[in-house]
Amino acid sequence: MSTDTFHGWACTGKDEPLQWQELPLKAFDADTVEMKVSHCGICGSDLHTMDSGWGPTDYPCVVGHEIVGTATRVGENVKHIQVGDRIGVGAQSGSCLNCDRCKNDEENLCENGLIGTYNSRWQNGDKTFGGYADKWRGHQRFVFKVPDNMSNELAATFFCAGVTTYAPLKRYGCKAGDKVGVIGIGGLGHFAVQWAKAMGASVVALSSSDRKREDAKALGCDDYVVTSDADAMKKHSGSFTHIVCTSFAGCMDWAAYLSLMKANSHFIMVALPEEPLSGIPAGLLAIRQIALVGSCIGSPQTIEEMLEFAAKTGVKPWIQKYPLKDTPAAVQAMRDGKARYRIVLENEN
Repeated sequence: MSTDTFHGWACTGKDEPLQWQELPLKAFDADTVEMKVSHCGICGSDLHTMDSGWGPTDYPCVVGHEIVGTATRVGENVKHIQVGDRIGVGAQSGSCLNCDRCKNDEENLCENGLIGTYNSRWQNGDKTFGGYADKWRGHQRFVFKVPDNMSNELAATFFCAGVTTYAPLKRYGCKAGDKVGVIGIGGLGHFAVQWAKAMGASVVALSSSDRKREDAKALGCDDYVVTSDADAMKKHSGSFTHIVCTSFAGCMDWAAYLSLMKANSHFIMVALPEEPLSGIPAGLLAIRQIALVGSCIGSPQTIEEMLEFAAKTGVKPWIQKYPLKDTPAAVQAMRDGKARYRIVLENEN
């Protein structure tokens, strides 16, 4: 039997310790899917939100938006999910479904604002809560069946890190013969490397140190560049069709990175620093017609396409598991930079 509450690890304020609390689920309606959570990935967005880094957080907040589990209840309008199915949800749990963007399979760009899986509000005013929890409820449009050949623990991180890096590479035409640079080999970057390789491109890791060279090679990188090595950077001058920026430092040398780009190339920002971008040389963008672009997760259609592509090509995350009961320790490990390369919480009950 479904109940109207759940238990989860709630953040009650900036710098406050996580607390295991009972909190209300959203009101159940005809379009609702309820899930027993088995796994939830930890994302950098979780830390930004717990810390009010992107603006004020509506505490108490249960974060986590890489959620996988088993459907336990579905509303009468839900046809693609049945009780007992393995399902997942990502960073978006709702939208208006009526604006031009939503009707054009771009619900992630909803003109009336997407409803985040946590730290947001449903249309009826109920708070959204994420997956550091035993249960989750949300709208059917943003719930997806997990492919049969993909385990729950691996599937979880596709729903944010996976689609965040897949969507822009697909949108901006990554293909055989292209050359893709990936700034930062981490939770997002290790996905970006694999997607680009699976799409047929050659891939170069761009890192601030040498310590992830062997990992990059194992992920499929064709070269590894320590960005402080001017000679190594020069070797790749003017050769990249795409750069995916997954890690950002305030002292970023934009000129050095943009000098790596070919004409009519795409510099893709999926890192979301808390401070505005600055120091971008407009002249270099102009003379090579470089497109500096952002990307917002992915639409439901894109998520379905990504899951199919991953199941076919064998792209998968590198994960470390922590029991859900040890969530505070797992979050601290994430803060300490110990993730290699995605931490996944596992509900053992």
